[in-house]
Amino acid sequence: MTAPQPTLRINEIFYSLQGETSRIGLPTVFIRLTGCPLRCGYCDTEYAFHEGESMPLSAILEKTKAYGAHYVTVTGGEPLAQKGCIDLLKALCDADYSVSLETSGALDVSKVDVRVSKIVDVKTPGSGEVTKNRWENLQYLTPHDEIKFVLCDVNDYQWAKQQLTEHNLVERCPVIFSPVFSTLEPGDLAEWVLRDHVPVRMQIQLHKYLWGEGRGK
Repeated sequence: MTAPQPTLRINEIFYSLQGETSRIGLPTVFIRLTGCPLRCGYCDTEYAFHEGESMPLSAILEKTKAYGAHYVTVTGGEPLAQKGCIDLLKALCDADYSVSLETSGALDVSKVDVRVSKIVDVKTPGSGEVTKNRWENLQYLTPHDEIKFVLCDVNDYQWAKQQLTEHNLVERCPVIFSPVFSTLEPGDLAEWVLRDHVPVRMQIQLHKYLWGEGRGK
């Protein structure tokens, strides 16, 4: 007897340019899952906390395929808060997409398909959720994964630099420092990174500079 296919609560599925990570600028299908156990002070997707509709896995794959893209990003909210996310990631990889997962790092990533590029967003003190970091996840990161720090101010920057050393992050995978949009001046962060010779990629959110903070972009 065939097992029933997973059903996930989907906030939105849309096609845009990847605005972050090493895939910045690449045409990408975004699958945004509903729900998140965190409440970061700078969250720009609060609408994903509760809004969404239930979709079977087959319907999600069909809608994704219609865009004709090679790159797919599963995001949220916190996508791993839904049990079916693991099945979705595997199905996307099996369909030969290049798949990335945007996760807060607060939930276990050990069961994520090894073909997926995990983008782990380490929460800083300025986020208000620093105690939610699941440092055990670091052991599951490989060179094709990425760690991201979203920085609110100079205190976050100094804290993030400390984590680079304490957890040997640069030796694990690429690391990104990104300023909170409209909060930390990108030029200031750029100067700090250059001044201190920090071995990270400094990045802004491309999509927000192109289209602002509207949904579906």
